[in-house]
Amino acid sequence: MLEQTNTSELPVIPGKRYFTIGEVSELCSVKPHVLRYWEQEFPQLRPIKRRGNRRYYQRQDVLLIRQIRSLLYEHGFTIGGAKQHLLGETSIDDNQQSRQIIRQLRKELEELLVILNEDLKTAS
Repeated sequence: MLEQTNTSELPVIPGKRYFTIGEVSELCSVKPHVLRYWEQEFPQLRPIKRRGNRRYYQRQDVLLIRQIRSLLYEHGFTIGGAKQHLLGETSIDDNQQSRQIIRQLRKELEELLVILNEDLKTAS
């Protein structure tokens, strides 16, 4: 049946530019065939297709998939209801996505700062 993993329990999205369907499947706790189906149902979800029709998802695609997953699995929306919700959304969800991206960037910058400080200490 449906997996009932909370969005808050999903792993942190790594700082990569592109993700394969397998990586996105793990990051969003959704099987690859479900992701392919959602591509047909949600016009906003359009991964880049390269060599041999392989899909490459970007960070905003992963965030959108997590949002779709939340609407369907946690809030009980139907596919049609989730489509309408996503099409009629205001900037509130954009703000949530922006905050998540900012948190992730801040964490990465703090990690870089620690590495740079360690390098400075060893260089002295």
